[in-house]
Amino acid sequence: MPSVTLQINNIACRYETVNVLENINFSADEGDFIGVIGPNASGKSTLLKSISKILKPHIGVVLLNERNLYTLKSIEVAKKIAVVPQESVISFAFSALEVVLMGRIPHLNRFEMESTKDLAIAKKAMQLTNSWYLRERPINQLSGGEKQRVIIARALTQEPKVLLLDEPTGHLDINHEIEILDLIKKLNKEERMVVIAIFHDLNIASQYCDRLILLNKGKIFTAGRVGNVLTGENIEKVYGIKVIVKQDELSGKLLIHPQRKRTIKETKGRVHIVAGSGTAIWLMNGLADNGYDVSLGVINIGDSDYITAKALDLDIVEEKPFSPIARESHEKNLKLTRQAEYVILTNIPIGFANIKNLEAIKEAKNLIIIEEQPIEKRDYTKGEATKLYYELKAGALVVKDSYAALEVLKKRSEVL
Repeated sequence: MPSVTLQINNIACRYETVNVLENINFSADEGDFIGVIGPNASGKSTLLKSISKILKPHIGVVLLNERNLYTLKSIEVAKKIAVVPQESVISFAFSALEVVLMGRIPHLNRFEMESTKDLAIAKKAMQLTNSWYLRERPINQLSGGEKQRVIIARALTQEPKVLLLDEPTGHLDINHEIEILDLIKKLNKEERMVVIAIFHDLNIASQYCDRLILLNKGKIFTAGRVGNVLTGENIEKVYGIKVIVKQDELSGKLLIHPQRKRTIKETKGRVHIVAGSGTAIWLMNGLADNGYDVSLGVINIGDSDYITAKALDLDIVEEKPFSPIARESHEKNLKLTRQAEYVILTNIPIGFANIKNLEAIKEAKNLIIIEEQPIEKRDYTKGEATKLYYELKAGALVVKDSYAALEVLKKRSEVL
């Protein structure tokens, strides 16, 4: 595939007299994957429209391979640039395959019918987007997610050198979202395709993009490598929220967790959680969303439960990694346990470093134990933890998972 360059030189766009974009400058070369992020009404979709020859800038120029995009014929642009819009309106009941074959129109002469080669290209695109089985279905009878995969297949059928996507996975479930983004990333690297995509989810942008453009009020607030753009300071200034930005240990990519501020208003009650190793991530979010005042402890700094609790702005009893629970931490844990209406013990492994957590929750008014595995499989104290656990279990309500624990609390709240 021949090389491609895209230059956006000092463009400004407006709708009638309203300025939407100003002083936009950046460039993209083959193999670049650039994410465009920013709050609503920051100009993201307008930027893609200007690059795709839909909205001509009133100032500045867009250059495709050093040629002014707006002096090129539309069919010539369509051979090089494909667009996946946020919404696609197709009025007639074309089959999904017919819609995808429309991607071959720029490559056909007037009145020329699609060849066997064109059909093979369309079939491959539909297979890649897991939409070939939809080929005979009318496009207006497809779900939002099915339709989106067909539209992405149509874009790939153009065999573009530049792919522009406006929130490409907004209608997709999580499985298809990952499939599509992995596919786009693969084409980006293997075919050296330029990809410029608008993302609403900052974590997805972090996972897939090489560079980011952060727009705010129609201007580039900052642009560059992902780590330089996705900082807590930048996100707070542009989005107005405090976040925790941390590198994922497995992928090496950045993860962004919003910090939620708890209200001073009376909640449904205090729930203290004894957890670790990520066993309470869903539970903490569920309790916070349902109006409970949640605390956590004792937990090692850096544990995934700790990171989530920090993002939710919960009361935390923290301890240094790989350290036994200190007396001060134990006393604070006891205090939170006594204050709580409910204490929840998750399915954590117990070693000598954290066995004091079991001792502390003897003071619980109402104890709920989440037991996904027998304690014997999680006891690393030569039986000491098992003995304490069964003493606690005798006076506790035992449930199978975090969802069941939350449902118990919600039902009890309704009774009260």
